[in-house]
Amino acid sequence: MLRLRRFLALLGEDLDAARRRDPAARSRVEVALGYPGVHAVWAHRVAHRMWREPGLRLPARLFSQAVRAATGIEIHPGAQLGRRLFIDHGMGVVVGETSLVGDDVVLFHGATLGGRAMRQGKRHPTLGDGVVVGAGAKILGPVWIGDGAQIGANAVVVKDVPAGTVAVGVPAVVRRRPQHSPVTDLVEDPAIYI
Repeated sequence: MLRLRRFLALLGEDLDAARRRDPAARSRVEVALGYPGVHAVWAHRVAHRMWREPGLRLPARLFSQAVRAATGIEIHPGAQLGRRLFIDHGMGVVVGETSLVGDDVVLFHGATLGGRAMRQGKRHPTLGDGVVVGAGAKILGPVWIGDGAQIGANAVVVKDVPAGTVAVGVPAVVRRRPQHSPVTDLVEDPAIYI
C-alpha cells in the first residue's frame, strides 16, 4: 500500500509540474490524457525499472521504442531522470543511455542529450537541478550543466556550463545572467542574453 501511495504521489508531482510550467495546461486530467511528454516520462519509469534487471533489458528497449513511436520522444531506458521533469511539446526529444537529468528540469521539443563518441562508458550529459533546455538545443558528450543553467534554443553545447548561467549559440558560449534578471520559477527566454 505504501508503494502505491508513493507511486501515485510521483504521478501527481509530474502532473503538477506540467501545470506549473505550461500556461496552456488547464487541468490535471488534460495533462494526464493529452501531454506526450508526461506519457514518455511515465513510460520511462517502467522501462528504467525493467532495464535494471539484466534479463529484462531487451524488453525494456523494445518498450521504449514503442513509446518513441507513440510520443515522438526517445528516452533510452538506461537514462536516469530526476523528479518533476517536464518535456514541453516533446516531438524529437532524445535522451541518451548515460544521461543523468536532475530534478525540475524542462526540455523543449527537439532537444537532444546525445553523445559524441561511439565508446562504452559515460558519453551523455549530466544536467543539474532546474536546468532549462531550449527548443532544438543539442547537448553533446559527457558534459556537465550546472543547477539553474539555461540552454538557448538551437544552441550546441560541447563544454560544461556553470550553474546559473545561460549558454547560447553554435558552438554555445556561456553568458552570465544580468543582475536585473531575478531567477523565478517561470522559464525565461535565453535568447534575450544573445
